[in-house]
Amino acid sequence: MSAAPYVMNKTMIYAHRGANREAAENTRSAFDLALSYPIDGMETDVQLSRDGVTVLWHDGFLGKLGLPARRIDHYEYRELRAMDFAAHFGRGARPEGIMALREFIEAYRPRCRLLLEIKSGDDEDAGRREAKIRQTLELAGNPGDGRVLASSFHLPSLIYAHQCAPDFPLVYNCESSQTVVDAEKIVNTYPFFHGLCLHKKTLGQDMVDMLRRHNISIAVYTCNNDEEIHRALELGVDILITDLPQKALQMRDA
Repeated sequence: MSAAPYVMNKTMIYAHRGANREAAENTRSAFDLALSYPIDGMETDVQLSRDGVTVLWHDGFLGKLGLPARRIDHYEYRELRAMDFAAHFGRGARPEGIMALREFIEAYRPRCRLLLEIKSGDDEDAGRREAKIRQTLELAGNPGDGRVLASSFHLPSLIYAHQCAPDFPLVYNCESSQTVVDAEKIVNTYPFFHGLCLHKKTLGQDMVDMLRRHNISIAVYTCNNDEEIHRALELGVDILITDLPQKALQMRDA
């Protein structure tokens, strides 16, 4: 492994869905535990309830709740609040209903940086998708301070977000199959992107050099072992997303 020094005081450590190895992901318990470490930010996932409330949940279905054929948008917010979104973590987990995006931003925006991944797809109703994007941007607040970023794997969602809020910092999430050539085509075609979030398998010096030439911020997901974290730190990414924020912090600050 290379002996080159890490880029100190640059790489920010973001807890992936909170401290998800210590509490159920995307719950208040996970976010509060993440903040027991000196993290720089937290990443979470945004979906829309049936009655149009932005809430935090990653998966396409509710299999973790014993409902493998049901989705978030099958339920109204009050119903989701009544469910236990922490039960899958273990018998000792305190019951927690789903967390609304408004609640999350109000509680944590003053305490750390936030990365909001908007979960969208081509099979989603366009009107609901656009409502979710508008609500996310409105709740995020002032884009000028750079404390909140919005991201998505769904390019049309980010194009619409830019149309709604041209100054809001948007991040395109790259798939593991996308190459340096693919990434450069994206930043050339859509120069409004604040950054790209790379799969850890595609992170390399050639990718970093290309994005730096374009003055594009670099995030990487989801680095959990020593080799992955070391490589991201060594290459000087701006944001390192991890399930193990304590490990990444120790390695960055060693």
